[in-house]
Amino acid sequence: MATQGAVERDLDQQRVERQAVSAALVEDAKDKPPAGAADDDRVWVTVRWTAPDGSARTGQTKVGPDARAGTRVTVWTDQYGALSSKPVSHEEARLQSALAGALTAMITVGVVAGGVCAARAWLDRRRMEQWDADWARTDTRWGGKTG
Repeated sequence: MATQGAVERDLDQQRVERQAVSAALVEDAKDKPPAGAADDDRVWVTVRWTAPDGSARTGQTKVGPDARAGTRVTVWTDQYGALSSKPVSHEEARLQSALAGALTAMITVGVVAGGVCAARAWLDRRRMEQWDADWARTDTRWGGKTG
C-alpha cells in the first residue's frame, strides 16, 4: 500500500508540474530517419519554444515525416522549461501505482518465503548433524559404545 501511494503521488505531482507548450519546428522532418519503432513513422526534429522564464529553448521531439519548418507542435515541459514526456492520465497513474504495489507485495512475499526456506534448511541440517552425532555415540547392536 505504501508503494502504491508513493507511486500515485509521484505521478500526480508530474501532472501538476508538466505543461503543454507550443513549439515551432526549426527544421523540416523530410529526409530524417524514422525514430526507431517499427510501427512508428515519426522522426526526431529540432523544435524551439519559450520557457516560463521567457528564455528561448531548443530540443528534439518526434513529429510526422511530412512536417515542415515553422509548423507549430505541442510539446510537454517540466517546471523549469525543459522538455519532458507527456504526463500519464489519472487512470494510468492509478493502474501503474496498483501494479507497482502488487509487484512490491510479490517481492516481499518472495523474500519472506525465501527466508523461511533458508531457516528451515539450516534447522534441518543442524538437526541431522545432531542426529548423526547421537548415532555415532550409540552402537545399535550392543546398546552403546565405550570409551
